[in-house]
Amino acid sequence: MAQSTDVSFKNLDGSITFGATVSVPAKGNTYNAVVLISGGGRQDRDGTMAGHPWFKVLAEYLNSKGLTVLRMDDRGVGKTTGDYDLATTADFANDALAAIAYLKSRKDLRLKKIGLAGHSEGGAASAIAASQSKDVAFLISLSGLAVNGMSSLKSQNADIVAASQLKDYDMKRSNEINNLMFQTAFNYADSANMEQKLNDTYATWKKKDDAYFKTLNIEFDHFRFPIYSYVMNATKPWYRYFLKFDPVAFLPKVKVPVLAINGDKDLMVRSKPNLENWKKLPATGGNKNVTVKEITGLNHLLQHCTTCQLQEYTSLKETIAPEVLQEIGNWLKSEGLSNR
Repeated sequence: MAQSTDVSFKNLDGSITFGATVSVPAKGNTYNAVVLISGGGRQDRDGTMAGHPWFKVLAEYLNSKGLTVLRMDDRGVGKTTGDYDLATTADFANDALAAIAYLKSRKDLRLKKIGLAGHSEGGAASAIAASQSKDVAFLISLSGLAVNGMSSLKSQNADIVAASQLKDYDMKRSNEINNLMFQTAFNYADSANMEQKLNDTYATWKKKDDAYFKTLNIEFDHFRFPIYSYVMNATKPWYRYFLKFDPVAFLPKVKVPVLAINGDKDLMVRSKPNLENWKKLPATGGNKNVTVKEITGLNHLLQHCTTCQLQEYTSLKETIAPEVLQEIGNWLKSEGLSNR
């Protein structure tokens, strides 16, 4: 069993205090370590998503391979200070580097190499961090993002709509308003009047859509676009940054070994275009040591799924598919990072 200790540390400028857990293998220590980086949405250090302690399970597996693991509460969650709503993917990359700096300061751990393992947006954050610091020794991307933010939002919503139970005409309406709002948000991402532009776009579309719906001769209109919550989220720093995020600015600068695993039933991060970029973009910078794996039948949480829709996550008993852990273990061994 690994020995787990709750710790705290600060970021470089001292503005954020992080609450975290460091778990050290009791036997077979490789003196290599991994920092876990969460994806979108506030998460505790266990990476709890839809009731699944994702990072706790992953940490236990990595410990069993002889690696030390640090997993931390997101900003504004648990023992970590700060405001999650004011942070961007670039901030999460800096948080990961702060965690690496803390581990390096722990001389008692006698660490040789420290890598990053990111889920979803955490994959993008890991790429940003590795492009900026030589302290990152390797990357593991799990359902990780490697396409630009705008493409990701469009494909993510199109896939969710396509997998839904909406009528064909409501799918059409949903895709139309989503793409209009995404484009407006992108156009005004750096503007102070983004909120007004989004509301204007919606109002113009709503007038046209009302006229369209009348031509369908259907008594009740059940379609609703969440305009208020969308505008509230879109005007926050995270969304503004994410719209303009482009991995082309970071992945070619990643010079360390990379493993990227995605599931082919993922509705949040399409596996093929993202895995293609994980492979292609580091290669443009001369890094050929990249392994990509698409695993069939897995959703965004890398669980075996049936409908593979987001609401199914909770009902699935599996936290992480065993073949995902096996792929990680095989790769760590091949890179000389584990001892089992």
